[in-house]
Amino acid sequence: MGKAMIIGCGGVASVAIHKCCQNSDVFTELCLASRTKAKCDALRDKLAGQTKTKISTAQVDANNVEELTRLIEAEQPDVVLNLALPYQDLSIMEACLAARVPYVDTANYEPEDTARFEYKWQWAYRERFEQAGITALLGSGFDPGVTGVFSAYALKHHFDEINYIDILDCNAGDHGYPFATNFNPEINIREVSANGSYWENGQWVETAPMEIKRVYNFPEVGEKDMYLLHHEELESLALNMPGIKRIRFFMTFGQSYLTHLKCLENVGMTSIQPIEFEGKQIVPLQFLKAVLPDPASLGPRTKGKTNIGCIFTGKKDGQLKHYYLYNVCDHEKCYQEVGSQAVAYTTGVPAMIGAMLVMQGVWQKPGVYNIEEFDPDPFMDALNRWGLPWQESFTPELVD
Repeated sequence: MGKAMIIGCGGVASVAIHKCCQNSDVFTELCLASRTKAKCDALRDKLAGQTKTKISTAQVDANNVEELTRLIEAEQPDVVLNLALPYQDLSIMEACLAARVPYVDTANYEPEDTARFEYKWQWAYRERFEQAGITALLGSGFDPGVTGVFSAYALKHHFDEINYIDILDCNAGDHGYPFATNFNPEINIREVSANGSYWENGQWVETAPMEIKRVYNFPEVGEKDMYLLHHEELESLALNMPGIKRIRFFMTFGQSYLTHLKCLENVGMTSIQPIEFEGKQIVPLQFLKAVLPDPASLGPRTKGKTNIGCIFTGKKDGQLKHYYLYNVCDHEKCYQEVGSQAVAYTTGVPAMIGAMLVMQGVWQKPGVYNIEEFDPDPFMDALNRWGLPWQESFTPELVD
């Protein structure tokens, strides 16, 4: 069917690569490219004999547009799936434009020096992708990603207009460490320690970090403390969901995680401002990342489940309606299948699905699009097929 180039070889990329190899009728070829080629080689060797997909590997600096472009032109993939760092989105988009190859990612761009993630930088590429005649699909992970697809599906099948969306991200997994992050520590800690915000009545309302707390009883998980954060899909859904009045994003955190994080903040270890240490410039957060457990190593230790979904309130035929769409994922089952915990799994599976739909031409229109701008039905069907089955409730517990 086609060839995908996957840039990055961390935990999420490993899941996406495993799922592409399971889906070998579609992904007949893969090129795995990373700064550390040995990681790509190890994964290729691990999958040898388990898949019909033909796998090649390459070393590439994802910050170097010319180097990326040369590699893409040499490999001639049908789609580039960016699973590198969010700081590298723009350089990879530039290379895709130069080589005229469709682009897919899971997380929006953020400049390395400001820790402010928003879509304006990538949306600025709309006209250039239109003129090049190629598709850029933004945010094909879980949140952003599946949460956008859930929103489009709810609007298409259950509502005339959606007025309120609450996105709830619960990870009830236990890895046994006093403190560790389930994905890239640098990105995770930047996200959590930033001010929160939500969209209401056409404007952003900013909150202090962890200022707004709720307790929610998650299906198959139970009661958990959750906190309001800023999250990138709020920005695109606010534009793309007609009738929207408010969108909020909540994520669960245990007390141990929050206590450790506060201590690290208090002593300056979460700072992204460089300091001088023994004659060298170091960024405290990057040093902290180096001493924390690698998220990819948490798989064999993690037990429990995730529950991620959206609660919608809106109107159908003039009547008030509530609807809850969610997925429950088991850490141990994910590890048995692909050697990864559920946080990477819930991002890697949608990354494969987005790349598949773009490569097959099911989702294809020139320009830069967020995931909720496409027909949700093929993606929803693929979630059920490829390991993230969704559940629904028409009488959900609401968040006040």
